Amino acid sequence: MNQTHTFFSLILNASPIVQLIMAALVAISIMSWYTIFHKGALIRKARAQSTAFEHEFRGAHQLNNLFQGSLANRHQAGSLERIFVAGMQGHTQMLEQSARPEARLEFAQRAMKATYQRELDGLEAKLPFLASVGSVSPYIGLLGTVWGIMNAFMGLSGETQSTLAAVAPGIAEALIATALGLFAAIPAVLAYNRYIAEVDRLALRYESFIDDFSNTLQANDKP
Repeated sequence: MNQTHTFFSLILNASPIVQLIMAALVAISIMSWYTIFHKGALIRKARAQSTAFEHEFRGAHQLNNLFQGSLANRHQAGSLERIFVAGMQGHTQMLEQSARPEARLEFAQRAMKATYQRELDGLEAKLPFLASVGSVSPYIGLLGTVWGIMNAFMGLSGETQSTLAAVAPGIAEALIATALGLFAAIPAVLAYNRYIAEVDRLALRYESFIDDFSNTLQANDKP
């Protein structure tokens, strides 16, 4: 209890600038943790939806039946299913215009690539924020530490006898700012690295699906 009281009393007795920096770091940390949990849930959902649709695609006997089912379920479709729908819509549109097989395939691929990029942008959204938190937070905490230590030593100018006990509280409160900066930065860096790897793996799955689906369309267009 004494240690907890001492910890919070150091924060309450810190200079206004240091308190402002600590409050900013706490706010950044809260936003960072929200982003970490939200983005983690989004990536897990995208991975599960991709796995489910891959099974449906491989087990489908008629692409048109799968296409109609995906259109009916478009509000709950995952990224991979939306890529499939874009490809089928592009292929069907060119088929209605009696385009050559090569033109139909090229148009479908362009439609899938455009949807693929939009889906990838959605998965990568907010990840730069985590990267910024990981790189900037320690420096914000360091700014609070430097300011607090500077104030602690300036307070000794009016003292006739300088002792460690006189300057220790000021240094301690300043170091709390560094600790808060690290507390915000470390989880953000770990989450950013993990999520970037997860998004890269999903991107590879999407690209592989586009290639497989393109081969399927090409095979179906053969006379």
